[in-house]
Amino acid sequence: MNTKNITDREERKEAKRKARAEAPPIGKRPSDVDRGSRKQKVRTVSKGKSRR
Repeated sequence: MNTKNITDREERKEAKRKARAEAPPIGKRPSDVDRGSRKQKVRTVSKGKSRR
């Protein structure tokens, strides 16, 4: 929701609340998807000398 052009704070909050209420509900995360620290980590590429 783009509220950049609304200058009044209360009006902007009202518009956001209304959009949030009308938005479809966000479904639960599937059980097979890991969360937080259980996510698979991405290996960092070595810095400095070129790798073989």
